[in-house]
Amino acid sequence: MGHSSDTAFVLKDVSLFFGSVPILTDVNFAIRSTGITSIIGPSGSGKSTLLRTLNRLNDHHPTFRCTGSVRYRGTDIYANGNGSVDVARLRQDIGMLFQKPCLFPTSIYENVLFGLKRLKLRPRSEFPGIVETTLRAVFLWDEVKDRMKHPANELSQGQQQRLSLARALACEPEVLLLDEPTASLDPKSTQAIESLIRELGNRLTVILVTHRLEQAKRLSETVIFLSDGCVCEWGGVDDIFTCPSKEITQQYLAGHPP
Repeated sequence: MGHSSDTAFVLKDVSLFFGSVPILTDVNFAIRSTGITSIIGPSGSGKSTLLRTLNRLNDHHPTFRCTGSVRYRGTDIYANGNGSVDVARLRQDIGMLFQKPCLFPTSIYENVLFGLKRLKLRPRSEFPGIVETTLRAVFLWDEVKDRMKHPANELSQGQQQRLSLARALACEPEVLLLDEPTASLDPKSTQAIESLIRELGNRLTVILVTHRLEQAKRLSETVIFLSDGCVCEWGGVDDIFTCPSKEITQQYLAGHPP
């Protein structure tokens, strides 16, 4: 989908609906090709819906509707009745990690390769090397190298989340969407995932939904604040957290002390 500029996403006059119910209205922002953007806001403000809009995961809901323009590397991914976009390729480019580890009922080894095999991206001869490389990238190789044929669900929750991330990375995405990726993890696993996110932000577009404001502060360059069905503020992390321009943002931040 071509690197036309240093911008990954441009949303213009975007409104999102389930049936006749508006979730977000008149959304406008751009996201750079590298770096970490956090989406924050109260529960029910549309954070996850907005995130899933970026790789068309909301398509699974029959009543979902998106108006306006969502451009990924110059291509409007909802144009022409959605039919002109190769959604499988889009989701190859734009990987996703959910709040709870999403594993398949198979071995650790097969979980890493699940997306890669379906997309037929690499010859089978490369699979062992890819598995080792991606598991090393998520600091999991030393913990699992001697039990690659064991069921993935034997791993701890923190290990399962890192395995989910390895599976996404095996498909060589350009974007990672992270929906509360550490919400159900212990502090040690959270620290491991955060260090991975920070490293990935140096070479990928990383977009993180989080209810932990300290996490957004630690990791992000840019913050998008959602409330009352719209984007209330969008800007640099220091600007948003130290001198927000809207009173609603000030009130939200004041209600969530570190």
